[in-house]
Amino acid sequence: MEKLKNVKALTFDLFGTVLDLGGSLTPFIAKFLKTKEVNVSADHFWNQWRARQRIEQYQDTLMMLGHSGYLETARRAFVYTLALNGIKASKDEVKYFMSAWQELSPFPEVIPALSRLKARYKLAVLSNGETSYLEYLLKNRIQWDFDAVISVDVVGAFKPHPGVYRRAAFTLGLEVGECMMVSANSFDVMGARACGLRGAFVNRYMLPYENSPYQPDILVQNFTELADALMRPLKKFSPHSRDDRDQKGGLGEF
Repeated sequence: MEKLKNVKALTFDLFGTVLDLGGSLTPFIAKFLKTKEVNVSADHFWNQWRARQRIEQYQDTLMMLGHSGYLETARRAFVYTLALNGIKASKDEVKYFMSAWQELSPFPEVIPALSRLKARYKLAVLSNGETSYLEYLLKNRIQWDFDAVISVDVVGAFKPHPGVYRRAAFTLGLEVGECMMVSANSFDVMGARACGLRGAFVNRYMLPYENSPYQPDILVQNFTELADALMRPLKKFSPHSRDDRDQKGGLGEF
């Protein structure tokens, strides 16, 4: 595809795109809920928590009282979800449970796909996570040497704030159109596209894409399909790796 020929770098969302949040955290949630003897499933609790975390992040950016960081908004969302379900927990219990975020694991096809993509592109992390947390995850959980690791900390706002995407291009020494945002979060792809980046939507969760003119250039379901699409000869490149019946997108780092 002609408009993708200039892409030199791929910027990857981590939470929900590279890292399997639901698969990593729901076992901890199930164990916690069992101790509370409540009639709430781990999957339901996780979906509520994840949705609330996005609201916490948006509020954090809009209020402009200082950037709280990813783990703090996750903690706030956890406390809110506990209250939503009428579950009582002490500060120590909440603190102990939040240690589960240190045990996140990547989706199984991610590393093999990155190994293929590095032959053509510069690979960078562009994440809502705070810098120290990203360093921990990359060293201990993902174990992959990216060309750059960019945290929203440098901008002081969560994605999809436009400054995040523009700062990423600046950090990589590229024009925005030379970068492609890869994310399982539809709002993330939309935000990047609105700033002039190309966008790849990894629709892991089979959810609808945003009702927006800023559509993804590539729509896939996992990193294997992403690598298949991006490593094709450019003259044969197709904007979508799947046919129109699969053209629905979704949530996934926020």
